[in-house]
Amino acid sequence: MILRPLHDTDEDAAAVALVAAAAFGASRALRGGGPPEETPPERAALLRRRNRYLARTDPGGCWLAVDESSGMPLGVSMSTRREGTWGLSLFAVLPSVQRQGVGRELLAAALAYGRGCLRGIICSSADPRAAATYRRAGFALHPAMRLEGAVRKGDLPAPDGAVHEGSAKHRDLMDSVDRRTRGGAHGPDHDQLLAECPLLVVDDLAGSGYCYVGPDGHIRLLAATSRRLASRLLTAALLSLPEGTTARVPHLTAEQQWAVDVGLTAGLEPSTSGWVCLRGMRPPEPYIPSGFFL
Repeated sequence: MILRPLHDTDEDAAAVALVAAAAFGASRALRGGGPPEETPPERAALLRRRNRYLARTDPGGCWLAVDESSGMPLGVSMSTRREGTWGLSLFAVLPSVQRQGVGRELLAAALAYGRGCLRGIICSSADPRAAATYRRAGFALHPAMRLEGAVRKGDLPAPDGAVHEGSAKHRDLMDSVDRRTRGGAHGPDHDQLLAECPLLVVDDLAGSGYCYVGPDGHIRLLAATSRRLASRLLTAALLSLPEGTTARVPHLTAEQQWAVDVGLTAGLEPSTSGWVCLRGMRPPEPYIPSGFFL
């Protein structure tokens, strides 16, 4: 096996997608899930753009394991470093080479990139092997929930204040909220997120916050300076979805009861879903992390 930096190329982005699909598909099967659905072309293109983005912004944190003789990709780890906050965006190993040390080497390389960072965050799948790995690496495991379903807009009250469409001009505001909630600004991640989906912003005398709403109905990332503003943002985000869209609010820890309350009012169903793994920090609130941008 050779461990090398991930390159900003279509070939490496496709290799990452191949490994991730095989690894997560096998994990679902072990937990009794059905066969994986085919990834829609637009979703596949989005994932490739994300993979290339991190290869550019964090070359020291993104690694690909390949077979020495064939060059076949075996595993991948992708991590970020943002103002003293480290995050693991992706960690996957082909099922055929698991328990052979590939994952250990990949995770060690990603963790080394975060050396010196005071805080760390991982949004883990429900795979118990992943949770055990992250706990052994020194992360506290916080059980996570998700809310999912069709939004009953008639049951949602109107937001209790103004919510505006956001843009790149709100970068300083968002970085400031990031520092307050998670200890480090997302910085360039906001440029990538702005290219992917609409942004909602609140900014008034009570405080500030923001929310990215994916066109697929997923809440990609939300942060605010108070639970009241976070509830306002989530309410506005759910109301903004087209009729018939399935909303999904992931990675909620027990500290995010404000989000559970909004989701239940909107008719979404709660379920358990993986872990938010933290090191050197308490669960950030009011905050809904992105599984990729953290």
